[in-house]
Amino acid sequence: MSGIIAFQGEPGAYSHQACRETRPDMEVLPCRTFEDVIEATRAGKADLAMLPVENTTYGRVADIHRLLPESGLHIIDEAFVRVHINLLGVPGAQLSDVKEAFSHLVLLPQCARFLRENDIQGRVSPDNARAAREVAENGIASQAALASELAAEVYGLDVLARHVEDADHNTTRFLVMAREPDNSRRGESMMTTFVFRVRNIPAALYKAMGGFATNGVNMTKLESYMVDGSFSATQFYADIDGHPEDRDVQLALEELEYFTSELRILGTYPASIER
Repeated sequence: MSGIIAFQGEPGAYSHQACRETRPDMEVLPCRTFEDVIEATRAGKADLAMLPVENTTYGRVADIHRLLPESGLHIIDEAFVRVHINLLGVPGAQLSDVKEAFSHLVLLPQCARFLRENDIQGRVSPDNARAAREVAENGIASQAALASELAAEVYGLDVLARHVEDADHNTTRFLVMAREPDNSRRGESMMTTFVFRVRNIPAALYKAMGGFATNGVNMTKLESYMVDGSFSATQFYADIDGHPEDRDVQLALEELEYFTSELRILGTYPASIER
């Protein structure tokens, strides 16, 4: 598939890596914010949007669950990207030269052991790819960035140390979104994502979930979050195994709908082999 896929961040960001790994034949469109990614796709400047939703180390990506239901876009695929953090320096620099390493606030603690062992001071940057760009622009051997190997390629930096993250399971889940839904069966295992609000009656959530249990539908994720700045208005985000045309999923969703004031399917898509 040719076309353009939008992501949040600068070239070399992990979202850029996700685009390259899952849609290598598409051009990329870097955007400043998640809202800009969504708007570029809605306006037709991009054909697809690549949005991170959760990470095994730091959990849910802020704001994404709030943005998805109102985005006007539909989930058509998911991707899991292994986050390998590398120490990137200016050409010719050695690990022993590095005194400061710049990266996003979330990434720095994930490399605490490596930084401590090499007597390197962590410095906060708004974005890991931006850190790589600025290290390349500064051209100082004592400064390095903690970022992807793609960032090294983009900005002409040397990889001074590979895979310096403390945890060996750091993975980010991304959703690929489009203007039009694609509910076709494109794999043996399908996923369905939806949001809902329960009716204001006793035990509504318990009763709403009952249909998934009695029909044998596996719910892989259920998260709640406040909406409209109200402590009483709660929306739920859910991922389930299966396709809305499956009889067991049909029955479960019908039962859910009975106990909800709002139910919106965000997309049906193939389950990643990385699951």
